Amino acid sequence: MQQQQVIIIGGGVVGLTSAWWLAEAGYKVTLLERNEQVGTAASYRNGGQLSYRYVAPLADAGVPLKALQWLLQKDGPLRFRPEADWRQWRWMASFLRNCNAASNARTTAKLLELGELSRAGMAQLEATVPPQTYAWRDAGKLIVYRSPAIFQRAVARPESEEARLVLTPAQAVQREPALAALQQSLAGAIFTEGEAVADCHAFCLALEARLRQHPNCALLLKGEAHKLVMLNGKVAGVETSLGLLGADQYVLAAGIQSRDLAATAGIYLPLYPLKGYSLTAPVRVQDLAPAISITDFERKVLYARIGSSLRVAAMVDMVGADASITPERIAGLKRLAREAMPQAADYEQATAWAGLRPATPNSAPLVGASKYANLWLNVGHGPLGFTFAAGTARILADLMAGKAPPFALDFLQPRR
Repeated sequence: MQQQQVIIIGGGVVGLTSAWWLAEAGYKVTLLERNEQVGTAASYRNGGQLSYRYVAPLADAGVPLKALQWLLQKDGPLRFRPEADWRQWRWMASFLRNCNAASNARTTAKLLELGELSRAGMAQLEATVPPQTYAWRDAGKLIVYRSPAIFQRAVARPESEEARLVLTPAQAVQREPALAALQQSLAGAIFTEGEAVADCHAFCLALEARLRQHPNCALLLKGEAHKLVMLNGKVAGVETSLGLLGADQYVLAAGIQSRDLAATAGIYLPLYPLKGYSLTAPVRVQDLAPAISITDFERKVLYARIGSSLRVAAMVDMVGADASITPERIAGLKRLAREAMPQAADYEQATAWAGLRPATPNSAPLVGASKYANLWLNVGHGPLGFTFAAGTARILADLMAGKAPPFALDFLQPRR
């Protein structure tokens, strides 16, 4: 049987892991990335957390009311700008339909399955991409709560019960001394073992280097996809800045750009670009940076030490496909970091980043077949692209080979 040629559009962490698993499955892979370097969009300076056991879909009961409160806060986690774009309003209507406890529970259960598959996938990659090449550490994750009521609700949630420790504020500071300045503001904390942090961009570069050596990796191309060319109910090629490219199979894994490319084939993808921000601050000898990755639940800020730097990430701006850095948001993020962990890093030397996380209304990625026989999707990972990339890549490779997925995909399947 002739070897199948596959073009993967998108060189972020999702596209690269897809390329690896498909090359391992025997496909001849060509990867197309529009930027000069892989992993420089949503994968570049994201939060760096690999949260396999802690998955919290944005849509939940009470979130619409909280969103109104967040909009009134000076450094609140949410900003919203109405657009003259029907896709924003359609996405929001679907998001609101998912803002209930039942939908949140269904999505959480499915994402926990995907998280465990992704954890196994990353472990499988260790022989290929050594963890030390991308500053990987598995010191665990600590979620801290300020409100006693919210903390008690979190404690009552049943998922991952066997893998977590419920801590008092004093116990949380004992486990992670970098929290000392926050102790009086905390109601409690939950520690989860096995969660990791790593440099997603460094991982992308290391995986790209291994792909270049793989016998089934045909090309890694730097060019932009403009349009999917359709013929007789199939994709016949991709119009790109490099000309028309053709293959037997095509995979869309291009972040928020996937939405526009799918539209050229008459496919609506329920994706919206949730813009997030991060700071990367150097950790000096005298600094007390956290060894454990930390999520400040009410502030929606995460802290992760990655190598010799502290990554501080937060915020959701619903402002369309605008990846520019808003100075006011960065200033707010610095204020929150200095308040929570004043001695953790040199915030004056911090570098800022903003990126567009392509999210679905229920926070679950979409992986699998489109309505066209030779067009496949691996999109919609939101802020958990690094966490879920290995899992969805494995699922994609199984589905393309005609194998059953490792668990029931349900709403993770695009055609559903």
